[in-house]
Amino acid sequence: MMIKQNKYFINDIQSTSTIKYIAKRCISFVESFYYKCHQYLYKNSTKEKKYNVSICAIFKNEAPYLKEWIEFNNIVGVDHFYMYNNNSEDDYEAVLKPYIKSGLVTLIDWPQNQKQMECYQTCIKDFSGETKWLGFIDIDEFIVPKSTDSIYEFLKTFENKAGAVNLYWKLFGTSGRMDRELSGLVCEDFTVCWPKYCDIGKCFYNTAFGFDFESKYAKQLHHKFWANYKGKNVPPVNIFNHICVGNRNIADVADFPIQINHYFTKSYKEYAMKRSKGDVYFEINPHDEEYFYEHEMKCTSTDYSAYKYLVKLKLKMEQKRNEV
Repeated sequence: MMIKQNKYFINDIQSTSTIKYIAKRCISFVESFYYKCHQYLYKNSTKEKKYNVSICAIFKNEAPYLKEWIEFNNIVGVDHFYMYNNNSEDDYEAVLKPYIKSGLVTLIDWPQNQKQMECYQTCIKDFSGETKWLGFIDIDEFIVPKSTDSIYEFLKTFENKAGAVNLYWKLFGTSGRMDRELSGLVCEDFTVCWPKYCDIGKCFYNTAFGFDFESKYAKQLHHKFWANYKGKNVPPVNIFNHICVGNRNIADVADFPIQINHYFTKSYKEYAMKRSKGDVYFEINPHDEEYFYEHEMKCTSTDYSAYKYLVKLKLKMEQKRNEV
């Protein structure tokens, strides 16, 4: 597999022929211009809602990671978590119980296997009326605001500009760890990463816009969320307010104002354990040893952006242990 790079992104997609690539880029440029013009027509009234920023997440057998993930993302400004349990067999209920009691987490059973997108659509139908922004991320993804200290402080500047905002992945590998104690913090233990951003990430939906459940775009709404404005489907923008269509990604500076730390592998043994089982998306996980090394061999840099939240995180984790 050939991996293309530019100044800001390592593109995690297979290269196409030069002619096809140029043609796609030209089409993307025209589409971007069209939707950018359309963007100036947006006029939505921003209504007060119960939450500013919420996350929809589906999980399966990830109890050891839930507490840190909730606490970290709460620290950076996520007000509420809609957690969909997909046939977990571990002690997830014991972990989530205090968060459910405090009102931070809404727990929903989702027994349907390999129905992740349908789960997200259900969350939009049931809960978009409660929150201004609804993000779709996994338990191995941590939101890291850099230019601000909270995600809402960043997102609110887009409330009359976009139906969805795409936050890019910074991909992390094993940091050379074969194994580790699961009591350790993921965001502290893993700091070795790709030197550039992945050209995909996850989207946060601005619920002041509509959503077309019958649209072809509804099938991949976590990576490229197309909202709906007055009956017309509109693409997301990225963190620099550039339209995201096709594989066209534009960055203004190398130091991104916000990112999603994607702890893709964790330690080698954790990766092996994860791929030995099915998950919420794959019945049989295709992420084999070759796939592992394709990502691991690009981990040639370090990123400590999450560290500015570490003291707060450790204090909150200790407080939760004392409460139990």
